[in-house]
Amino acid sequence: MGEFATGYQRSILIISSVLLLLGTTYVNAAQSCDGIYNQQLTTLQGEKINLCDYQAQPILVVNTASKCGFTPQFEALEGMYSQYKAQGLMVIGFPSNDFKQELSDNKQIGDFCKLTYAVKFPMMAKSNVTGPNANPLYQQLIAKTGQAPQWNFYKYVILPGGKEVYAYESSVLPDSKEILGKIKPYLKPLLFCDGLGRCFSWLSNLLHNDGGKFFYRATGRISPSNACIPH
Repeated sequence: MGEFATGYQRSILIISSVLLLLGTTYVNAAQSCDGIYNQQLTTLQGEKINLCDYQAQPILVVNTASKCGFTPQFEALEGMYSQYKAQGLMVIGFPSNDFKQELSDNKQIGDFCKLTYAVKFPMMAKSNVTGPNANPLYQQLIAKTGQAPQWNFYKYVILPGGKEVYAYESSVLPDSKEILGKIKPYLKPLLFCDGLGRCFSWLSNLLHNDGGKFFYRATGRISPSNACIPH
């Protein structure tokens, strides 16, 4: 019983330390926000997103269009967001008619994304992404990389802190080795387990449950070797 209590106390101490570290990181991030993050974004539904809230996370930014040959990339984008959101990945879509292949208004774009590809990652209001009228974020992305979008589904990866930004052509798939190779080193461990066999994600206590067992997901595959049995 003593060994069990000691193990449990040690686990609680580790969990508390991790939460304290994460809390300190976000407090510091909130206190200091400038450069590429210092702006408010508006979604297709009119909701506000403060990019400062995500400066400690990797961000994948992509300009989208509903009637483009690359439009099926929505599936891979949503797949990445679903798989890595709990580990800190943020995906942001910017619908644009700069290349004459987007629908006419935000409602039509939102309906298309939801009904055709079940998109859940944040989609911003329709805007320009090239030229003198490019939205403020894209102006900074272009300035940092020296590369403006050449077509729909051009991609930018912003690494935590905004010091490193990488641009990728439309033909580079969202889940390609090139993009994942930049993002994965900055993803947080998804689950950790305490002495009672209870597993927690770094953001919440949502678990993957399979037959009464909770599993750790590192790459989207179930890894029985890292299984935790609920108490």
